[in-house]
Amino acid sequence: MNKELFYYSAPWCVPCETLGPIMDQVNRQIPVRKINIDYADPAVITSAQVRNIPTVVLIENGQEVRRFTGVKSYNQIIDFLNYG
Repeated sequence: MNKELFYYSAPWCVPCETLGPIMDQVNRQIPVRKINIDYADPAVITSAQVRNIPTVVLIENGQEVRRFTGVKSYNQIIDFLNYG
């Protein structure tokens, strides 16, 4: 199974600053694509239905499986990846 996380954030977002280092740790377990909403194509943000940041979207085999917004701990994100 091919899993990947899309992490939507912005440099001015305080919760994103908190989540950033945690996502760097998660990136050692699963690929994380960080998308800065200030520079991304607005169509990408719209098609991903990102309304709040930080938003993390789990993609498996090219399809969205689940998502969360806000800050979670490393262990919570690992549980999220394993559908815990």
